[in-house]
Amino acid sequence: MFINNNLFYFFIILTFLGIKSDISKSKTKKKPNVLILFSDQHNKKTMGFENHPDVITPNLDKLSNESVVFDRAYATRGICVPSRMSLMTGLYPRTMGLMDNNEETSVTDKATSLASVFKYNGYKTYAFGKRHLKGGGDKGWDIKKEVHPEEGDNGNYLSWIIAHGYEAEFSYDWAAEFGKGPKGSKEANAKIPTANLGTRISKLPFGYSMEAYTALETIKMIDQQKNSDKPFFCFSSFYRPHQPYNPVKKFMDMYNVSEWGKGTKLNSAIKMPASFYQPTKDLPPLLQFQRNGGNKVWNMDKAFKDEQLWRNFIGAYYALVTEIDHYVGEILQALDKANIKEETIIIYTSDHGDFAGNHGMVEKAAAGHNVYEDILNIPLMIRIPGKTVQGKHTAELVTLADIMPTLIETLNLKTPKLENKFEGASLANLVLKDKPLNRDYIVSESWFQSTVISKSAKLGIMKQNLVNPNQDYREFGDMFFDRIKDPLEINNGINDQKNQQTIAQLRVFYEEFIKQVPGIGITEIVNKK
Repeated sequence: MFINNNLFYFFIILTFLGIKSDISKSKTKKKPNVLILFSDQHNKKTMGFENHPDVITPNLDKLSNESVVFDRAYATRGICVPSRMSLMTGLYPRTMGLMDNNEETSVTDKATSLASVFKYNGYKTYAFGKRHLKGGGDKGWDIKKEVHPEEGDNGNYLSWIIAHGYEAEFSYDWAAEFGKGPKGSKEANAKIPTANLGTRISKLPFGYSMEAYTALETIKMIDQQKNSDKPFFCFSSFYRPHQPYNPVKKFMDMYNVSEWGKGTKLNSAIKMPASFYQPTKDLPPLLQFQRNGGNKVWNMDKAFKDEQLWRNFIGAYYALVTEIDHYVGEILQALDKANIKEETIIIYTSDHGDFAGNHGMVEKAAAGHNVYEDILNIPLMIRIPGKTVQGKHTAELVTLADIMPTLIETLNLKTPKLENKFEGASLANLVLKDKPLNRDYIVSESWFQSTVISKSAKLGIMKQNLVNPNQDYREFGDMFFDRIKDPLEINNGINDQKNQQTIAQLRVFYEEFIKQVPGIGITEIVNKK
């Protein structure tokens, strides 16, 4: 009794003095942080752990060994905004009426964003880099800092680069996307030979690219948040390896380009893609047009006369991937240094891919198709500390629309009232318990081509473009690829008799999909026309 009374008075004294005892403490454990590392236009195969013969990605390779890796993750549309909006809202483009970058509907305006859900649950929310989102999908950020010039400069990257005295160098880089010199320069209205395929070495010094800025802001946030009693949600979004293809010299040199422009045969060891010399006639119409020189920025007709130009472009693309890998490593190292990596869910993914020389193509040519694996199949890895099976690969069919419901279920988050229910599926049981998702198919679609993807085949259905008659490729016909026998997607088997039963089943799947996802946003857009 004497001991108990003394302990009682001892605790009273501690409380009076403001001293907390481990015995009396009843602190609620905060939820894990969530960090989405995001890139723009990352061809899934261009990583070391994907057994690519040339690309250098040690940090992404390491992250893949700590994560569940999704081998069959797909963009809901092979272009930036619709795909990003699916990630941030859990909705399909047809529901949002968002199949191109510049569309908006009442659905996009009223959509509940992933950032808003995290904020609703007490998280501090951050976005650094290229968001490229619409309406409600871009709400809920406590702090956001842009790198995309078209998103406006709110004292972010552009002001930062000007303050450091590198505005002219950045303008030179940016102009490469248009195949010209920077605004105000002597070359402003002239084609620059070194801009063939949108490729140049950056004039910016190491540490001043958009990727460097995005990483810098993310690392600053990590340092600020390491002792916070509130968890964070951060969308750290790199602009590259999207064009213009102009990595800084440090990374270009890793692909044997130190003598760029001096007549030396550069990138001679880079392995050309196996589908590079696919006949032009086999490609959809717009891709044929671009290959034949119709696009005066890429100048592909000239590039086909000198394979070295293609090697320069491919080397530059790989170098941009390596630059992203470098900054992913810097961010992961910052988490380690702050001692919060094991408190942080990490996701790496992208909005869509890039041909990177496959099919003899550059960029994504999104206005001419929505079918090829190079564009639709995206990197996706999820690391949940202590819960995910490290290095496990899964061939389950998943999309970016699945990430939002997955995080909500995994973290047991509450949601505000939703205008539209999530259309993606939660992957929580797959990631945490290794339970199969058992999807038979998924769909990725644009206004003019809807692609049904099954475990072994793919059907690209050409359809009437209800908003842009100039993008109507029905005369070219539908496209079918046997993903097992023809993984490079070179042989369109739409007319082969042996494929007809599979094609019929894929058409049934598509009809099922449009019944389940009726497209209220599509109806709104078409009625406006």
